[in-house]
Amino acid sequence: MSAIADLVPQSDIASDRETSRLSPALVMRRVDGARWDEIAAGFDGICQEQLHGFAAIRWPGVTLEANLFERHGRIVGGALVMVQKLPLRLGQIAVVKWGPMLADMKAADASAIHAGMVEAMVANYAEQRGMMLSILPHASPAPVNADYLALRARGFRRGSALGYPHRYMVNLRLDDAEQRKSFHQTWRRQLHKAEKSDLHFEHAGAERLGEFKTLYEAMSDRKQFPDYSAYDTLDVLMAMDEALRPELFFVRHEGEIVAGALIFKAGDRAVYLYGATNERALPLRAGYFLHWHIIRWLRDYTRASWYDLGGTDGFQGLHQFKKGMVGEAGHIKPVPPVVNYAATPFAYWLGASAFAARDSVNRLKQHLLHLRSGVARPDQAPPELDDYLK
Repeated sequence: MSAIADLVPQSDIASDRETSRLSPALVMRRVDGARWDEIAAGFDGICQEQLHGFAAIRWPGVTLEANLFERHGRIVGGALVMVQKLPLRLGQIAVVKWGPMLADMKAADASAIHAGMVEAMVANYAEQRGMMLSILPHASPAPVNADYLALRARGFRRGSALGYPHRYMVNLRLDDAEQRKSFHQTWRRQLHKAEKSDLHFEHAGAERLGEFKTLYEAMSDRKQFPDYSAYDTLDVLMAMDEALRPELFFVRHEGEIVAGALIFKAGDRAVYLYGATNERALPLRAGYFLHWHIIRWLRDYTRASWYDLGGTDGFQGLHQFKKGMVGEAGHIKPVPPVVNYAATPFAYWLGASAFAARDSVNRLKQHLLHLRSGVARPDQAPPELDDYLK
């Protein structure tokens, strides 16, 4: 774990901080956004959705509350909570995406710390402030998702699930020979062909973001994939301090950039954020070459255990490509359904109704989008959730 477990100085606490004592040993306190991002950068569980700088751009209509958790003067975790007002001033809901985060995921009492953070949020948001608390846990490479099961055991009720929830995770702690052996045979064969194509791998600086944008936008126009990503947050992410700033990689052929990728590298889980290719990349198999070298770079220059390739948005070709890269040593696991908790039936009804309305609007938008001529449509059968998630 990085050195983040120092006590937050009193001067760094936002003036409107709220402190909730769960026991003599566990304290929740609020910090401002800049300090939150600085501290959370060292968490094992950090992800871009839990960054204040990212969330302020991605979800501009919500109030962001950054909560740190301390025990015996040491920071053990945190959660960035998005507080959303409901229509007609009927109430508010509190949303935690990919949280709460642990500072040290390998701590012997990690599960107890996670439970304590959940209790703090239940006490604050559900019981004291009357909101429905909604949590979306991360996909887990473990056989079962312990965070999801713990939330259900605490009384959280299952909410909506993603249509294509599976995430593809590559094991980064293998040497070159082990990693290549892990790849599925077809993926390994395509990589071998790519290595004969005179391709060159580059690790680029943030000043070259414009080159990636040009490549990405041209690809989006060509492929007509619907883009549900947070692409408009790129400038903010690339302006962050080095610990949180995504890494940029390119592949060249005969001097021309044919492929590129942006990777979030902080914490125990590196994440594939965006990738782009031009028309020459496919016959050159540049995507295989690019990811092979990204895997090796992440292994050698970060502390990440896993390389999260994200999902597929329902496209079978992406499923086959990512499944082959995950191989025998990695895992394909679903993001669990959202889970919700409220202290009163009325607060739960308000929150659940708001989510149901949002889901209906999103389904309608996707249906209308897929009616447009030229827009690529999902061709992957929706995968089944693990039995314990249903």
